[in-house]
Amino acid sequence: MKLDASIYMEKFKDEDSYQKYYSRKDEVFKKLDSDYMNGWLNPPVHYLEKIYQVRDRVISNSKCLVVVGIGGSFLAAKAFYELFTPYFGEHFNVIFAGTSLSSRYLKELLNYLKDIDFSLNVISKSGSTMETTITYSAIKKLMEEKYSEDELKKRIIITTDPVKGKLREEVNHMGYDSFEIPDNIGGRYSLLTAAHLFPLSFVLNIEELIDGYFEGLKLRDDAFCYAVIRRSLFDFGRLAENFVAYDEKWSFYLEWVKQLFGETEGKDGKGILPVSMIHTKDLHSLGQFVQDGNKILSEVFIKVKKTPSLEINHKDLSKVDLLVEDAVISAHVSGYVPCTVLEVSEVSPKEVGELSSFLMLAAAFSGFLFYIYPFDQPGVEVYKEEVRDRLGQGNENK
Repeated sequence: MKLDASIYMEKFKDEDSYQKYYSRKDEVFKKLDSDYMNGWLNPPVHYLEKIYQVRDRVISNSKCLVVVGIGGSFLAAKAFYELFTPYFGEHFNVIFAGTSLSSRYLKELLNYLKDIDFSLNVISKSGSTMETTITYSAIKKLMEEKYSEDELKKRIIITTDPVKGKLREEVNHMGYDSFEIPDNIGGRYSLLTAAHLFPLSFVLNIEELIDGYFEGLKLRDDAFCYAVIRRSLFDFGRLAENFVAYDEKWSFYLEWVKQLFGETEGKDGKGILPVSMIHTKDLHSLGQFVQDGNKILSEVFIKVKKTPSLEINHKDLSKVDLLVEDAVISAHVSGYVPCTVLEVSEVSPKEVGELSSFLMLAAAFSGFLFYIYPFDQPGVEVYKEEVRDRLGQGNENK
């Protein structure tokens, strides 16, 4: 993976502002390295054999795996799943549920599951997330009608806190297979935990993903430079950052990126608003705003150097795609939009794993540069409290 922040950024770089933030490098590195919630810098991956064993059992007895979770509990897995499954053709189906309170969706899901054999992986570190609890209760009721207690033990897999919470109590009582989310790793930084690696083991080589992830952690100097650039741009009115990719398969990955930066630094009235676009589709809608609109944006382009070759009208479409991307960047720079390029050689588990840990480092560094704590999300709790009050539960289910 390569960071290119020079060619298209030079005219926007304020040296004094850049140096002001870059001078905090030792301080920021020390804060990250000493923080309790930095377990994602050296996540344990000793449980891969168990992942493979449970995966193989699910494949042998189920038509699909239903993954129930929300936010950091599922978003990275969904992102990689969408990126690495084919647009068309057969593959093992992983259904991600529990991401809303849509009665229509849940009813249709239950109707679909009623007539097929399936397994269930419920993911919640706390064990009490509202959307997850509601969806899990509905699906488990269906499973109890379909399967014996012994069969349920083969089909329900729980990923949660190692020692506490309602789901851990259920594991201890019922004897379900379970995986752990370490206490020192928060949801949006949990890519290299079983919360994501187990679902992803059905669709990609997770050991390649792990290798790439650890390679990305070696890029902390580049990640800090990127964090400094975006922090400096914020001082000059770049209040939003647009993450851009050139394939619909990246859509959910960009959703994960938005959660990563939005939850990490959106606190105390601070932070850069993360948004995303898929080109060339969005060039024909929001592209007008980017080119000629209010100059509140900077952009980050994920450039893939090698994509499948396809000749149309004597031109290789993969090369045309790269030409268009370079042309768009130049056009936006001419419209006074700062652009950074994150380049990967190909879409592979290793390359995207490297990109992901790089972005996690950059998000954490950015939080510290804003003088905020990167690893909590107090604002998320506000709506939860309001919902509890309106449901008449008060504080009893915190």
